[in-house]
Amino acid sequence: MLDLRPNCECCDRDLPPAAENAYICSFECTFCADCRARLPGQLCPNCGGELVRRPIRPASKLAANPPSATRIVKPDGCAPLF
Repeated sequence: MLDLRPNCECCDRDLPPAAENAYICSFECTFCADCRARLPGQLCPNCGGELVRRPIRPASKLAANPPSATRIVKPDGCAPLF
């Protein structure tokens, strides 16, 4: 099951479970649409994988399958990569 991480790793923008601007790679690294657009090749800076739109978990399933509360943020953001 996807973690549904709560934020963008680059800019720390909140990305709630229903966010339509959340993108993930196959390792679930999570980025907002703005940061993804600025990444070289729009690829994950951690693994080089494709960043695709994160699916939205139905609200009725969130209580039994809550999103992650662990925030992951790059210490320097992604500015060095842009």
